[in-house]
Amino acid sequence: MATAALQDLMDEMQVNSVPFDGGHVTWRCLGEGPTLVLLHGGHGSWAHWVRNVDALSKHHRVCVADLPGYGDSSASTLPTLASLLDATRQTLDALVGADTPIALAGFSFGGLVAARLAALRGCVSALALLGPAGHGGPRRPRGELRSWREALASRDEAALREIMRHNLQLHMLAEPADEQALVIHTQACLRTRFHSKSISRAGGLADSLRALTCPVLLVWGEHDVTATPRELAPQLAAQCKHAGTEVLPNAGHWVQYEAAEPVNDLLTNWFAQPGSASGR
Repeated sequence: MATAALQDLMDEMQVNSVPFDGGHVTWRCLGEGPTLVLLHGGHGSWAHWVRNVDALSKHHRVCVADLPGYGDSSASTLPTLASLLDATRQTLDALVGADTPIALAGFSFGGLVAARLAALRGCVSALALLGPAGHGGPRRPRGELRSWREALASRDEAALREIMRHNLQLHMLAEPADEQALVIHTQACLRTRFHSKSISRAGGLADSLRALTCPVLLVWGEHDVTATPRELAPQLAAQCKHAGTEVLPNAGHWVQYEAAEPVNDLLTNWFAQPGSASGR
């Protein structure tokens, strides 16, 4: 069940079910102006951006997807990164126009997807990657994630809730999870049919960055367990023709949720004037 803030945002957004060969992708849009596309992470949904859509829609037409195999979207018939990219590109082009320039941001697995999509589609004015997957570098896990499927099968709602909270805290957040984060994470996990883990761990991000000509902003929370941000930032920035980097304090992997206000400011400034990040 959605929290009040999440439901309010859902009620404001236009929902578009856009077909691709074999299914559909659900895109939610809000605002007017230049198109800004947001892509969520693995075991996620469009709601990974719940604290960002409204602020960014003051300057953009924000279009945020449930990627193929997630949330309200169909799964691709072939569950590969290539098929996910093709379905995302097909439906995005149908939604906004194939030749329409876009700004593009991706979180976690969606960061890797965004980098690949920018190279595949072109017409990307600027790119922002938040806690991107595919870097192939070291991680710093806090402990073992717990499987929630047994609790789901036994319909033990209390156990399921506790496992989801444990995993959210261990992997996604630096601070204790609030109710909205728990609801978003739980619903997203239960509705994920695409397996991104092996793709995220396989690397390939640096190759995608080298193929791009648009400016790239790289953002992490300082406590992100999926990377070592201060070491990784200059390594990835060196692969880009024009890059800015930011490591934000008091935030974990889900940086745009925990540090929503500074992330919203960063993205607004970056997409208004690529190169405006301080690069620290």
